[in-house]
Amino acid sequence: MGLSFEELGFRATPIGDLSLRRRRELSLGVDVIEIKLGDEFLMSSLFTVSEIALADLALKKLDSDNLDIVVGGLGLGYTAQAVLQHKSVGSLVVVDALEAVIDWHQSGLLPLGPELTADKRCKFQLGDFFALSASSNGFDQSVPSRKYDAILVDIDHSPEFLLNAQNGVFYQPAGLKQLASHLKPGGIFGLWSNDLADDVFTERLDKIFAKVWAEPVTFHNPLQDKDFTQTVYLAQTAS
Repeated sequence: MGLSFEELGFRATPIGDLSLRRRRELSLGVDVIEIKLGDEFLMSSLFTVSEIALADLALKKLDSDNLDIVVGGLGLGYTAQAVLQHKSVGSLVVVDALEAVIDWHQSGLLPLGPELTADKRCKFQLGDFFALSASSNGFDQSVPSRKYDAILVDIDHSPEFLLNAQNGVFYQPAGLKQLASHLKPGGIFGLWSNDLADDVFTERLDKIFAKVWAEPVTFHNPLQDKDFTQTVYLAQTAS
């Protein structure tokens, strides 16, 4: 790449300015794709291990075929791509409230966009994931009240560190119970968190779901030359 920094896209949104950037990380000799909301980094192509693990850890617990999956939060598309790499998946609905992110995938501006849009199992749904979860109609506007084998969420930084304070209701017992109502028997709820496992949140999940556990996902941060651990929470409904 000739330029060390390039802004590929920009969009003003109700929750802040959204920018898509490509920059050269000189210390590693690689190009990095990033999405920022204001001054906050939402996603970086340099760190994708836990986003992929969110899909893989959840789907390995499901042994049936033609699975119906929801991903809340499109981002750079790594969780959605990981879901579609499982041949057991029959359909995927990816919900994102930011129209620009969907547009950047559909136009091919984001590297994984062409792959995701070419897969007939994958559908992008523009909408507020948290509002759709709270509704009785659920996530697919064309199939009201549809239930799913897994619902995987990567939107907020953690259950306590939110992009929008209004999202907080989702992480409380009533919100989690409503989320569980959209799952099939034996269905899996998976949640990405940038933080270490929080026992308080795990206990909250345990009151709603039949089985709950937290998986640490550790990867090496080459910029800081040290390991970093994030968390994937998993919760399963009764069969």
